[in-house]
Formats: sequence, structure tokens, C-alpha cells
Amino acid sequence: MAHRAEHAGFDALMCSDHFHPWTSAQGQSGHSWVWSGALAAQCALTLGMVTCPMLRQHPALVAQAAATLDQLAPGRVWLALGTGEALNERITGKPWLSKEMRQQALLEAADVMRRLWQGERVDHTGAFELRGARLYSRPLLPLPLLGAAVTEASARWVGSWADGLITISQPLPVLRRVVNAFEAAGGLGKPMYVQAKLSYARSEEAALAGALQQWSANVLPPELAEGLDQPEQFEACAAKVDALQLREHVHVSADLQRHLAWLQQLQSLGFDRIYLHNVNLEQERFIDDFAAHVLPPLRRHSAPPTSHA
Repeated sequence: MAHRAEHAGFDALMCSDHFHPWTSAQGQSGHSWVWSGALAAQCALTLGMVTCPMLRQHPALVAQAAATLDQLAPGRVWLALGTGEALNERITGKPWLSKEMRQQALLEAADVMRRLWQGERVDHTGAFELRGARLYSRPLLPLPLLGAAVTEASARWVGSWADGLITISQPLPVLRRVVNAFEAAGGLGKPMYVQAKLSYARSEEAALAGALQQWSANVLPPELAEGLDQPEQFEACAAKVDALQLREHVHVSADLQRHLAWLQQLQSLGFDRIYLHNVNLEQERFIDDFAAHVLPPLRRHSAPPTSHA
């Protein structure tokens, strides 16, 4: 799919660093760093990774992996750091920390990663331990560390330390408040990316059915979702999600012009990049049709949209 997206005219990809899928219907959940290395060696697309660098993974190892990836794809790699989800982070058997404790650990991880990329020998004691660590394969320039945020409160916190913002599509008034909170807290002028959740298929019925099958577990409130640690738990909660609730979070349509109009609304909020995430399984149709009919008018108004893996 990455090759198809590149050949169709998309410019960038992003992926999420998961251990488990959200539901068994999603089928697979491969190792993001391995996949990204293979992609970097074969494609010219820029690549972003949304990752939690301090719970199941040590920040020094994440910094090393990202630096190596940047050597495979110089200048094409960025990271977005988040406080994690129990779905991925509880596999080590360690206690699931409070949001405040995870935020503190993330701040420490971001600082350590930046210092390692600058060539420092780093010792650290706090949320994690690090002794005498130094990276010998480093990026030419420190990699951008965006902050992942969905709520106003998280966006305000991210604005105080991150190099930019990555968020997800939500009802426009909600998303506007997220953007305003980020900018007011120190994010003004920093890059802002949004992952646009959509479902495009051959018919309205297929678009809705595909979205309900693949993505109904992903519209749960963040305060609930981040504490669930097994796909089966997400599936149980998703059974209560109906089409109306899904449509509040995913733009469902078989009409390309409706998708275009919606994406132009997102453009109006000032995002530097829009990552298009078709949540159903009709990926070939989505890539080809959007490349032909949606990307050209979007490009006439701003930076080109991108694709989500």
C-alpha cells in the first residue's frame, strides 16, 4: 500500500507503534520499527511514528531506533510522543501509571532523547534509569518531537514542550478548541498535523459497514480507551457503538466531493499536514480515487495531504 500511495502522488505516511491491534477484526499488528525500516529503504515518502517511549520501551532504545531510521531516510523522519495506552504498554506486567505520572515520564524521555541525538553521554535517574548512554549513529539534525493530544488539556500541556502537535479529526468546534489550547500554551507557529478519520468505499452502505467493522472500537472516550488492555475489551465496548456515534468521529461517505468539502474545513483550521486514514479495508480504491479527485483541489489551497498506514 505504501508503494501504491507513493506512485499515486501521496507524499508522506505515518503509523502508530502498537503491540496489540485494537480488535481482532483488524487482524495484524506488526512491529512498527521493522516495517518503517523496510519502507524507508524502498520509498521516498516522509515517515512519522506515533510512539510511547518510556513504558514497554526504553527511551534510549527508541532514540537509537529513530536515529537509525533517519540514517536510512535522512530528513524524512519525525516522531510524535504520547503517554501510551494500556493496550500496548501493560504487556510487561508493570503497573499502569496515572496520567500525571506518565506525563512526567514522557517529559523525562523527551529530554533524554534530545540529549542523545545531540551526542551527549547521558545519565538519568527518575521515571527510568540510564547510565553512560551515548549514541554513535545519530541523525544529522535532532528529529522533530511532536506531542500527541486529543483533548484541550493534553494539547495545552503538549504546547509547553513539544516541537509540534499531532491530533485526530473530531467535530470542528472540538478540534478548534484543541488547536487554540496548543497555540495559547506555547505552540503558536509550531507545525500542527491532523489524522483525518474517514471511510470511503464503493457505496454509502459499504463505507458505513466497513467503518463499523474496523473502527467502532476507536471512537471510545480517551479516558476509557487508554485503560483497556486487551482487544477483547475494546470489542465488548465497541458492541455498544452505533452508526450515529461512529459518524461523530469518522467522516463516512461514498461521495468524493463530500470528503473534499470536509477536508477543506480541516484545512481552514491551519493544519500543516492532513494525514488521510481510510478506516475500512478498501485501501486500493481509496488511494486511487483520492489521488485522482481529492488531492488536486486540496493541493491548490495548501500543502498536499498524506496517507496513514
